[in-house]
Amino acid sequence: MLIPYLGSQITNQPKCLVVFSEVRMGLGAHFLASHNISANQIRATAEERRRAAAEANQQLEDGDEEETTVVVETSELSLVVATEEASPGLTTRGRRAAAVNAESAQRKKEKEQKAIDKIKASKKFQKRKREPDGSDDDDDLAQALFEQHSAPLPGQMGNCELCGKRFTVTPYSRSGPDGGLVCGPCGKTLDKENPAPKKKPKQVTGGAVGRRRQVQSNILDGTFTLGGKTLATLCIETLAKNIDLAEDLGDLPGPVIDKIARKLSRHRLLNPTTLSLFLQPTADEVKVYDGAKLTVDDFFRIFRTVPGLKKLKVRNGVHFKDEVMDYLMSRHIELDDLYLHGSNLISEAKWKEYLEKKGKSLQSFRVYWTDKHFTDDVLAVLPTSCPSLTRLKVCHNQKVSGDGVKHIGDIPTLRHLSLDLREHVHSDVYVELLSKIGPNLKTLSLTRAEGVDNSVLDALHTHCRSLEKLRITDSEVMTDAGFARLFKDWQNPGLFFLDLQKCRQLEAARPRENPDHVGLCSDGFRALMAHSGKTLRNLNVHGCRHIEAKAFEEVFSEDSVYEEMSKMEISFCEEVTDFVVGSIFRSCPNLRELNVFGCMKVKDVRVPRGKILVGVPNARGMVIEGVDDFL
Repeated sequence: MLIPYLGSQITNQPKCLVVFSEVRMGLGAHFLASHNISANQIRATAEERRRAAAEANQQLEDGDEEETTVVVETSELSLVVATEEASPGLTTRGRRAAAVNAESAQRKKEKEQKAIDKIKASKKFQKRKREPDGSDDDDDLAQALFEQHSAPLPGQMGNCELCGKRFTVTPYSRSGPDGGLVCGPCGKTLDKENPAPKKKPKQVTGGAVGRRRQVQSNILDGTFTLGGKTLATLCIETLAKNIDLAEDLGDLPGPVIDKIARKLSRHRLLNPTTLSLFLQPTADEVKVYDGAKLTVDDFFRIFRTVPGLKKLKVRNGVHFKDEVMDYLMSRHIELDDLYLHGSNLISEAKWKEYLEKKGKSLQSFRVYWTDKHFTDDVLAVLPTSCPSLTRLKVCHNQKVSGDGVKHIGDIPTLRHLSLDLREHVHSDVYVELLSKIGPNLKTLSLTRAEGVDNSVLDALHTHCRSLEKLRITDSEVMTDAGFARLFKDWQNPGLFFLDLQKCRQLEAARPRENPDHVGLCSDGFRALMAHSGKTLRNLNVHGCRHIEAKAFEEVFSEDSVYEEMSKMEISFCEEVTDFVVGSIFRSCPNLRELNVFGCMKVKDVRVPRGKILVGVPNARGMVIEGVDDFL
């Protein structure tokens, strides 16, 4: 019955489509009726709203015309008044609509001003303001950042800055030349013309893995402490994260300022802007732990700002050149302590000139990584130009040879000597040196002394009576008998610091066989612990793999106690076992850190509470913090 009726009414449509449309309309009407909704009422209400909006717009235009008539044509005031009287209702509605629009515009303007004020107080605004290409006007820069933040969000519609087309904004939409967004085709064109810089992959630092990695890094750096961080440490870390907002460090004590400088240098945040925080006119010491971003003018500024400078320390001072030395010599600054690292652009002539003019007040002189410009001739100037020199350190030098070491022996006031040379120096040169200045030496460090033999150890035994710190590393010639003779009946008081790492035999064919007892072995280890064990605070026998387990057990027996020992390095000593490690913890009650890298026989050792065992080759990780209370 339904199909013929539809066919009689609508003859141009297929019968199946007409039936479906009629059924759908019937279902819709039934749904509206069941929910008490009138379709006619909805339609009438919508038409009424459209009509009211059109009348309001017309009334706004009429109101503007009437206001213009009142302001411009004052002679026709009576006509305007008549018009207002004729239609008072329309004028009132127009004024109300205008007032609503004005209030909405005012609220929008206030919100925009609040957003701009918030941007001016943000850290990003301060950082952009300090950039060389940043705008000088704060309002312009804040307005630009506001427009950048008010861009359409992903999923919204926006107009392309270049072609003006409407497009859907995505997280990958590119910014145009003026800060707006561009559509996909225009973005591809910009990518071809000006490729966007690749973003660095974000390092994962959070979570358990990140915390464990950070703890291990602190262990290796020597900055790890058990327990929670101190309040001062937390404050320093917070300041380092917000260093762009700092204007002055105030009257902080020197150790705290030094920690702040170290923290900034570790994160490469020391630049010409942050350098000003550490330059105080009343200070006498300046420490620059990372001067890679400083220029020649920045070093000039150091000497201008701190006229009473006495101690200067610069690491990675690649721009500390001849011009800086000339400026330093032109100032009334007499340095007592000069520490330069990486300043390899200072010429040999300039070194000599500075030492001859300013060397009289110099008491400590330390240079690192000076390459080929710091030569034997520079060391020859020290005995005559530096009469008060007590500390000399020359490290990673490629030019100083035995002739320069001989000149060091002519400095009678020297108390601390550290040498790390790349040129081969014969053992007889060191013997002659120790015969001249050995009785007064408190510190002697010979790093990477591959060719030094037992004659140097015998000279130490004969001439040195005041040594507190001794370092001889990488010796391939010294023998166990020479170390035993050095420490047996030595008239020198007990050492505080001893570093004999990698004094061992190098034999690739038979690495574990040592018939000649080359390097530090069992007898030498027993002798050194008998002489200095009670006073040693730091002991390093890294790589001395020919020390037997029996020697360790005898030295760290139940009756032996070494209360001063706080740090010990026994890595790659192959005979170290769980029992030896436990004996060390028992005999050294104040030991805080023990390194056992490469000791493959250490497997499951109990670590006392408050102590750290580093380098255990097991699944628990590199660092084990003690939790046991058996001691």
